[in-house]
Amino acid sequence: MRDARVAGSIPDARPDETLFARIGAFLAAHKLTPDPAHYAFAYAVLSAPESALALRVDALTQDGVRLTRSDIERLGATVGDEPSTGGSRRPSGTVDTSADRTPDTAIALVIETQQQVDGFVQIVRTIQAETHGFGRELAESAASITQLAEIDEIVGITSAMITRIYDSEVRLAVATAEADSLRSKLVEARDTARRDVLTGLPNRRAFAEAFATRDREAGPYCLALCDIDRFKRINDVHGHGVGDRVLTAIGQAMAAECAPHLVVRHGGEEFAVLLGGIALAEAAEILDAVRATVAAKRFRNRETDTPLGVITVSAGVTAIHADEAAETAFQRADQLLYTAKKDGRDRVCAG
Repeated sequence: MRDARVAGSIPDARPDETLFARIGAFLAAHKLTPDPAHYAFAYAVLSAPESALALRVDALTQDGVRLTRSDIERLGATVGDEPSTGGSRRPSGTVDTSADRTPDTAIALVIETQQQVDGFVQIVRTIQAETHGFGRELAESAASITQLAEIDEIVGITSAMITRIYDSEVRLAVATAEADSLRSKLVEARDTARRDVLTGLPNRRAFAEAFATRDREAGPYCLALCDIDRFKRINDVHGHGVGDRVLTAIGQAMAAECAPHLVVRHGGEEFAVLLGGIALAEAAEILDAVRATVAAKRFRNRETDTPLGVITVSAGVTAIHADEAAETAFQRADQLLYTAKKDGRDRVCAG
């Protein structure tokens, strides 16, 4: 049996009621959230009451029957999430900003943003259709006013003009709100694409952008590459889960020790640091403080309470030359890191 709990037939078009108000009543009657797709569906039904779509909706909603999701989908419309009624489900249109993001989160954000864009485009097209020829009609109405002798006709024309302007303003307000929401989602998508999922640190894409846009007038810059010594052994002995936690802990320790300089996870167990406004000697001191901080930590397997032993890092740090390409500076820092490894690990090699 169909759901007849809510009177949901198409609202009657009364002269004193705007189209926007009837759309709001329609959405409320059928328990549809005010998403752009739902708004577009309601507009299509109510703006053309003699259309095939409106007639089918009217037939489905006789005797106060509410439209179901399957009804709306069979009519060719898209149905969004219903309002949350409790539990952990998020309301439609919200974005999950929790720390347990997966690599698919950025893709999901892009898909959600694209859906929002589609709804925004539909709103704009609706506004365009509604206001098509409005300027010409306004001019014709103005000309008619000068020729009218009956005040009732003047009032009628003026009221119609005011109603159309009001409806357009309301829809433009909806479009503006949607644009603001899109902007927020795109900012989050951009941040997600530049952040390492495991450690929460910026990734190599963020490093490349920072390197390319650094203020060359702010003083010298240095580049450091850091690598966790014998990290493969940690994974082999204790498992990749423990290895991931060690990576995260060391990455966060490096970020705190090097602040406000940029620390990124460059890949695997390797981190890169872009140090701005300091000379090579000071940069080497900062990296040596990082090395000492990591060496002083005593890591344990939290499942078994087994000590992991002393974990150390090695680093190669170099000054970035004027107008030097990132690849050239990286090659030099990588060679210095190799030297630090070869000379016994747990050390910083500068040059």
